[in-house]
Amino acid sequence: MQTKSLNGELFAHMVEGGAARLNETRVIVNELNVFPIPDGDTGDNMYMTIDSGCSAVKAGADMPLGDTSKKIAGGMLLGARGNSGVILSRIFAGISQGFEGVGIADVSTFAAAMERGVAESYRAVQTPVEGTILTVYSDAVRYANARIDEHTDFEAYFENFLDELRASLDRTPQLLDVLREAGVVDSGGAGFVYIAEGMQAVLKGEELKNASSVPTGSKACDMSALTEDSPFDFGYCTEFLLRLRTEKVGDVAAFDEKPLIDWLIANGESVVAFRDGSIVKAHVHTMEPERILAHCHGFGEFLTLKIENMCLQHNETNIRNNYKPPQKPKKKFGIVAVASGDGIRDTFLQLGADAVVDGGQSMNPSAESFLEAFETANASTIIVFPNNGNIILTAQQAAALCRDADVRVIPSRSIGECYAVLSLIDMSSGDADLIEKSCEEIMASVATGTVSRASRDTVKDGIGVRKGDYIGFSDGRIYVDSPDPAEVALSLAKSLSADDYGILMLVCGRDADSKQAQEIRSALQKAHPLTEVILLDGGQPIFEYIMIFE
Repeated sequence: MQTKSLNGELFAHMVEGGAARLNETRVIVNELNVFPIPDGDTGDNMYMTIDSGCSAVKAGADMPLGDTSKKIAGGMLLGARGNSGVILSRIFAGISQGFEGVGIADVSTFAAAMERGVAESYRAVQTPVEGTILTVYSDAVRYANARIDEHTDFEAYFENFLDELRASLDRTPQLLDVLREAGVVDSGGAGFVYIAEGMQAVLKGEELKNASSVPTGSKACDMSALTEDSPFDFGYCTEFLLRLRTEKVGDVAAFDEKPLIDWLIANGESVVAFRDGSIVKAHVHTMEPERILAHCHGFGEFLTLKIENMCLQHNETNIRNNYKPPQKPKKKFGIVAVASGDGIRDTFLQLGADAVVDGGQSMNPSAESFLEAFETANASTIIVFPNNGNIILTAQQAAALCRDADVRVIPSRSIGECYAVLSLIDMSSGDADLIEKSCEEIMASVATGTVSRASRDTVKDGIGVRKGDYIGFSDGRIYVDSPDPAEVALSLAKSLSADDYGILMLVCGRDADSKQAQEIRSALQKAHPLTEVILLDGGQPIFEYIMIFE
């Protein structure tokens, strides 16, 4: 088959095929992890990002190509998770820009749009690193675009595109030492190869399993969370797509959505709402979903509708916070932090965080999760602590989407940095720039070490790592490997110069043994008598112990 033109419906099906192929292989992508601990989540992040794009276009895949691609890009923007997910969303945002005003594209138009994807994805990253998904995608676009002639069809384009995608992916260890040392290729690049394979399969007329038919790993609904006598404090998470109707609003093109969105803000919480053409997308937390729906029904008809009882807490984007209606007027400053583990979350809230977004190594939050947290913080200036290098881009993307506050993303890479800042931060100056600078200075004075089990054999930083052993690491460097976690903790504390710090916070993970934790605390205190060792039950996954030196 020779496909010479691409319309909105075919493009939507190709993206769905890409999501389906990635869903089949995301465990493989997850396992392409540089660090030998079970925290690989690139495949999950990229899948949830592209699946959000697919969900956004399900009701309108027969639109012109420009409109369809804009819908897909918008869905991916809100659903983006992790660095690779954010970059993926920006690739499709650039492609959408290239399709603006286009009903049907030929190969040359498609190639130009793909080039826009290169520019947009590089623009999204403050310091682009070669040897990542950026390189793999840009290499393939240049290769395929350079081979277009008057006879090139979409099948031929994708053959060239995929050939170079795979070749560039194989070259990534030559560009990044960490990949070469770990013996893996770039996981984000691999994820994109699988997406392109799925897009090509649809182009060829092959059948792929529906991406949305495969469970995404969200938690089952816990009915016991709300009994006959339970207090009902959290309300309902209400989401819908509303098609504006001429018979209800008159001239749809001239309709001003601002009064409707203002009404939602006044009558609900955690509102995320915007208009795209004749469709209004809304997300709102409310005690009375029927009242919200009745009001909005006066402007059009619902295309999709979802109501979830937040007491059951089974939404994958659930935000853990001390939920209460925000006070009016807004506070001057608010704090949003990311954490995984009940103990860490509660500690951050006690130290002054207004909202804590669930997330970390094994599950990166979406931009929409951050937007909900910003609503909860309800402040003119919001300080955000991502606490993980793979979440910083998503936080920055959410900050760019926020229109109601000055959002400052502090590039924290560990909960230790965040803990120290929350303990010492002084906002009395009222100067956001000074506060931001102070946060970065405090973070520079803190060290964070981690003890975790190794998920595979490898050699890194001159340390031979054996699967099942415990490893001690900090800032991406492995210092010690041993089957004894106490030995690892003591060696790591020595390597990080524990004697130079006044406090060592030993944060115990979900799988840590409580008796063993006490023994490790005692051993650390004996080895470093001038440093106060404090034990905290963090409840975090993956990391048996996190050691915060301050």
